[in-house]
Amino acid sequence: MPALSDDIKNRIRAYIPRYPSKQAVTLPALHLVHDEYRTVSNEAMVEIAELLDLHPSQVHDTMTFYEFFKHDGNKLGKTRLWVCRGLACMLRGAYDRLGHMEQKLGVKCGETTTDGKITLEFAECIGACDGAPACLKDDIHVMNVDTDEKADALIAELNR
Repeated sequence: MPALSDDIKNRIRAYIPRYPSKQAVTLPALHLVHDEYRTVSNEAMVEIAELLDLHPSQVHDTMTFYEFFKHDGNKLGKTRLWVCRGLACMLRGAYDRLGHMEQKLGVKCGETTTDGKITLEFAECIGACDGAPACLKDDIHVMNVDTDEKADALIAELNR
């Protein structure tokens, strides 16, 4: 059974004319697969490689270079919650918020809650220093998460 749906394969193929080479489509293809399945399986890497006329190891090398992508057995939750630990955020309490969120969610940083709703991670910088400490819920900035109560409200929102 194929790992990728026909729709995903067609969306990957649609990128090919927009790039100077098929290999350049590797990263957008990985994002498409990751967004759809919340992980990139070995089988999906093989199928991406076939579509792009690459060796599977080339797709794997690209995927593992970036810590953004999750691999088999480490599927993302419905929502990815990033806690920034850049300098501005760290100085304003990001480590305390991250520790509180780990305790509240019952996971360590990098893990997904047992119900599959939230994956908690840290980021080196999310470019939101003016709202430190800041978080990202998927791709949306959440600024000034400077108390445990604000962290709890964010978690409650994500659990709805």
